[in-house]
Amino acid sequence: MQSFGVGDVLVAGISISDGVFDGAVVLLLDADESGTLGVVLNKITEIDLSGALPAWSQLVSEPRALFDGGPVSQQGAVCLAEPWSTEEEPPGWRPVFGRIGLLNLDTPVEIAEDTYRHLRVFAGYAGWDAGQLEQELEFEMWHVLPGHAVDVFDPDPGTMWRRVLRRQGGELGLLSTWTASAELN
Repeated sequence: MQSFGVGDVLVAGISISDGVFDGAVVLLLDADESGTLGVVLNKITEIDLSGALPAWSQLVSEPRALFDGGPVSQQGAVCLAEPWSTEEEPPGWRPVFGRIGLLNLDTPVEIAEDTYRHLRVFAGYAGWDAGQLEQELEFEMWHVLPGHAVDVFDPDPGTMWRRVLRRQGGELGLLSTWTASAELN
């Protein structure tokens, strides 16, 4: 059984074809005995960020878009941010792993300006009840890998699934060449 924790990424296995998590890379933000939650790093919504959160739209990293964090609480927003300063924690920010943390979007935008190197907003999140993710791991639906800060704010999310797998080398690296059409594999 693969172990997992905050800061790890779940990379969707080739067996996932549910339209929600196929090809997904999920950053784990919380994991304990009550369950696990994270955000999908590589799916962009069709919702215009400047219409949904106009004050924040100019502060986010490229691509300047609202990301689809997962199917839970899609009306809510999760914001990940990396501060410029390593000296102190900015107001409204809580570290998750390394210098990546959660930023409360109730924080005044004026405080956030020039405070963050990177910032990304997600609509919703992915969640698993206690034991649910462990069961999915037994069925090899996910690959648990160490998270990298560069993945969180990747400017090319459309190719992230393949690149994360490729950098693992070995059998996982070979999975990066997988095509959705079985006859082409």
